[in-house]
Amino acid sequence: MLSIEVIEHCAPTLAGIKTGNIFTVKNGEYEITKEIRKLNRILVKKGLRMIPIRKNSRHTLIYLYRPGRLRLDLKLPEAVEILSEKGYNTDNPKRALVQLVGHLAVDEEFPHEIGLFLGYPPSDVKCFMESPCNGVKCTGCWKVYSNQDDAQKTFERFQRCTEVYCRSAKKGRTLESLIVASDDSKQRRYAS
Repeated sequence: MLSIEVIEHCAPTLAGIKTGNIFTVKNGEYEITKEIRKLNRILVKKGLRMIPIRKNSRHTLIYLYRPGRLRLDLKLPEAVEILSEKGYNTDNPKRALVQLVGHLAVDEEFPHEIGLFLGYPPSDVKCFMESPCNGVKCTGCWKVYSNQDDAQKTFERFQRCTEVYCRSAKKGRTLESLIVASDDSKQRRYAS
């Protein structure tokens, strides 16, 4: 089931401590479109979205994210600067996401600005884009060029979260029960 892979690869996003995660699934293992639609019925209620962002004959790259956090991340001045230089619409996160999907489909090189869509620090994304090997202080979920102590603590939090979520899933907890609802989803639920 796709929900198990979501737990294994996206626990920090499910827990609300990360903006987004990407992961790859082999085509043919699931009816990807149906599985994503089915999971989105659960995810959307809790303030998350899942979309396929790139597909080839063998694999599908899936993006799970929190739209509210993405909106905030993409408003950071350094993120706006990076995305503007790459020709992205910085006023509308949905449009920026559509543009990212377009880059994934046609660009020869992988669009490294994707780190902004995953919640990586814009300063690290910018340094990676300028010179991926120079000035790296440590590596975890991303290459770190500044704030090494904060990054290492974040990597440890993400690792502990993933371990706890995987153990919980093995004990029978469902994906839905593991999702921490975002403030956005709570506000929508109470407003209706």
